[in-house]
Amino acid sequence: MPIKNMYSSAEVAHILHVSRVEVFRRIKSGRIVAEKIGRNYVISHEALTEAMEKTLGVHKQQEIEKAIDKALEEYKEVFIKLGKE
Repeated sequence: MPIKNMYSSAEVAHILHVSRVEVFRRIKSGRIVAEKIGRNYVISHEALTEAMEKTLGVHKQQEIEKAIDKALEEYKEVFIKLGKE
């Protein structure tokens, strides 16, 4: 799915792997910031990113950080060379 500025509630449900009803619940509770246009909601790319970060959880964030640290340690020289290209 290409990066867009705004997403519909259906697109957000698909991205987060939840139902549209759950997206509406998260909007009503304030966990997802959305703008109401007519009868529908639109969610900005920034709000979607924040919602995904909240969904990710601390444990997964730690796993990702460890993987990044490991990659940097093992492939530091390669990353430096790629950065020069």
